[in-house]
Amino acid sequence: MGTSNAVRALTAAQLVSKDVAAIDINMGCPKSFSISGGMGAALLSKPELIHDIITTLKRNLDNTITCKIRLLKSSEDTVELARRIEKAGVSALAVHGRRVPDRPRDPAKWDEIADVVAALSIPVIANGDVFEYEDFERIKGATGATCVMVARGALWNASIFSPSKSSWEDVKREYVRQCILWDNDVKSTKHTLKEMIAHYSSLELAEGKAVIKSANTENVARIYGEEDYYLQVSMNRS
Repeated sequence: MGTSNAVRALTAAQLVSKDVAAIDINMGCPKSFSISGGMGAALLSKPELIHDIITTLKRNLDNTITCKIRLLKSSEDTVELARRIEKAGVSALAVHGRRVPDRPRDPAKWDEIADVVAALSIPVIANGDVFEYEDFERIKGATGATCVMVARGALWNASIFSPSKSSWEDVKREYVRQCILWDNDVKSTKHTLKEMIAHYSSLELAEGKAVIKSANTENVARIYGEEDYYLQVSMNRS
């Protein structure tokens, strides 16, 4: 969750606490909508507030509490913050290997994630520049992290988790079918499809324009020739 207030964080967490295995606090998002609300990466410069949020959740919930951060200006600063977060009681810490001003095209600094791993006793989750199945072992080997978090690599092609990567066309079609089956929100469906198309093709081509114009899941199903499947699922649902 994104939060800038311990009491509000607890109120939100309590709504889902019986339905989830863990509560993760986002302390790394650099987007303006997050930072302007004091959330995400805005927390990186507020260790007292971080401590307040984590300890409030720990005192009042039975769930595992984790959080995710970005690198600070220096590796020493990052390690110091990570130690404070560990002391506050989180069960694991995810570290994205870029600083707030860095852009996605800038290489993730795996060596600075390694510095955090060496300084903590809790599991550290490494994140940044994992785009192929082989990258899982590469980043674990380079950082010593316990496990790995994937973002764009999985968004572009979810078969990254398999040694035998599927074509993005096959993954895209299966994704659409799963969205139909589970009645995924069309905004979410379109967002992922646009990410895939922008990476492998272009949103300026016919497919991209059609996805952008789609008003509902039925429209999306029609683009990918899944009208019959959409009708079948809809009939079973009713």
